[in-house]
Amino acid sequence: MRKAPEELSKRIAYQFKSPGFLKTALTHRSAAKKNNERLEFLGDSILSLVISTHLYKHLEKASEGELSRLRSSLVKGDKLAEIAQQLELGDYLILGSGELKSGGFRRSSILADTLEAVFGAVYLDSNYATCEQVILGIYQQELDSLPSASSIKDHKTKLQEYLQSRQLPLPDYQVLKVTGEPHDQTFFVECSISTNDNPVQAKGSSRRKAEQAAAAKIIKILSNE
Repeated sequence: MRKAPEELSKRIAYQFKSPGFLKTALTHRSAAKKNNERLEFLGDSILSLVISTHLYKHLEKASEGELSRLRSSLVKGDKLAEIAQQLELGDYLILGSGELKSGGFRRSSILADTLEAVFGAVYLDSNYATCEQVILGIYQQELDSLPSASSIKDHKTKLQEYLQSRQLPLPDYQVLKVTGEPHDQTFFVECSISTNDNPVQAKGSSRRKAEQAAAAKIIKILSNE
């Protein structure tokens, strides 16, 4: 049974003056025409600004590239979904019957989008300063244990830098096929490099994730050579 939105308010330490904002933020497009897509758009921008500002103020010696990598690690879909799971956000979602039956309340993309929508709802219900406080409170654990910027380079970046350092051609990524419904697709990707005669294949829920998985496989092969 879906939990009452008021319980989520306690979890994020914010009490809505207009509960309708929170209801809209929790409503997936499969459930109603008035859904959280526009709030997601707003929340995404606010989250990026809040995290960017925090990193800028607290990491005075970090370069622009390092700040960008750290921000990306904190606002990417996987991290949002992880935080949403910690908040048990799936228990509060308003989903259409199809999404409900297919386990949409557990789907990472839906959880990530909804969390951004919640941030947008908090902003509209209050102001930027209050929304910033809510976001930083939710992100406190992640911000208190930030990894070094060099350690969070993604696999594609690591592979590219490895090849460039040896003056070798960049990797070639090709999408082999895409399966599944538009809302739940699987991408199959092949990655080739000049020093390996056998291309590596991988899959993921997006083209980017599939390419990252393929790059990770290549890196593992190279590290064993």
